[in-house]
Amino acid sequence: MSLFSQLASAALGALNNNSNAPGGQSGIAHILTDLVQNHSSGNGLAGLVQQLAASGLGPQVKSWVGTGANLPVSGEQIQQALGSEKIQQLAQQVGIDPAQIAGALAHLLPHAVDQLTPGGEVPPQGGLQGALSGLLNSGFFKG
Repeated sequence: MSLFSQLASAALGALNNNSNAPGGQSGIAHILTDLVQNHSSGNGLAGLVQQLAASGLGPQVKSWVGTGANLPVSGEQIQQALGSEKIQQLAQQVGIDPAQIAGALAHLLPHAVDQLTPGGEVPPQGGLQGALSGLLNSGFFKG
């Protein structure tokens, strides 16, 4: 197991064991749900995908939305793309270190976006709820 995988597993464990998340969701499920549904653009997943692509992660995001293999990203890249302030805010929500949040998101976002974009297309905001519920109930967030 690589150092990155070990760090991501530790971050997922910390997030999943955190009890501050509302609605009984694990910490990372809450964070990811918030990012996907409540993106600051008002466009949910489409806004998140746009922001990540515009922040220099275009090839990676295209691979996640597409039907091929998912290109990886680092926690540092996620922090740069989302902004240090957003990462700090997310970390405070669940009470862990910002680097852990960024690492966990780097590990999970490629797979989550891939699962939420069946057929290689971002669903409209209203059509995302069913896919997100399915992802949350699938055991996807177990570290």
